[in-house]
Amino acid sequence: MNTIKKVALIACFFYLPFAGMAWGVEGHRIVGQVAESYLTKKAKKEIEKILGTESIAMASNWADFVKSDSSYNYLYNWHFINFKAGLNADAVQAYLDKDTATDAYTKINFLVAELKNKGLSPDDKVLYLKLLVHLVGDIHQPMHTGRPEDLGGNKVKVMWFNESKNLHQLWDDQLILFQQLSYTEYTCAINHATEEQVKEWQQEPVSKWVYQSYQVAEKIYGDIKQPDQKLSYNYNFNYVATLNQQLLKGGVHLAGLLNSIFG
Repeated sequence: MNTIKKVALIACFFYLPFAGMAWGVEGHRIVGQVAESYLTKKAKKEIEKILGTESIAMASNWADFVKSDSSYNYLYNWHFINFKAGLNADAVQAYLDKDTATDAYTKINFLVAELKNKGLSPDDKVLYLKLLVHLVGDIHQPMHTGRPEDLGGNKVKVMWFNESKNLHQLWDDQLILFQQLSYTEYTCAINHATEEQVKEWQQEPVSKWVYQSYQVAEKIYGDIKQPDQKLSYNYNFNYVATLNQQLLKGGVHLAGLLNSIFG
């Protein structure tokens, strides 16, 4: 009995940091793994100086794991940016142009500027790089641009097959886990961007990434017609291409950003 209790306690301990993560562990690692394949040689070398033997994929979840340490509570609002329903591209851009709040958009811009500072301390380089990798992944999870009144879909209850979930959880990890692939297998399955796509996507400003995610979030909200709506195979069929596109774009965008900093 004592052994069983110990195992249960250990399991709980390792589970705690995983609660409420954007993209979940696997999704962030997919974004990181995709990004690694589009780095310039110089950027890869500079990043290795900062992270050592830790890959971008493995570093990508630090910002969620550290939620178990209350001294990092100040990072909470860094992970998302909420918008009300029904905004067009001009309205979103106008908001971002004046945005001074603590949110994913302002903090991505902050981290990029800081990482370009040659006088940044080694410890801050590690911290800021890990945060940047994570936040770029976050902003491509559509519900991280969701509505403030429901906390980005956290209050929108749905039935995923026969399990009670919320819309945010569904997009954090349930759809990804449903594909039954490891993060390396998943990356191999979706990482087929053309040279033209890579060039086009890496020229897009961060504000456009935010709006593209918001557009997906609006569609996701629009497909929920009732409380506890049952979602299953058909929902996966309708959204898996969108899911994969967001993961792929997240990785390509991240690589472009890292190349601009370190390349």
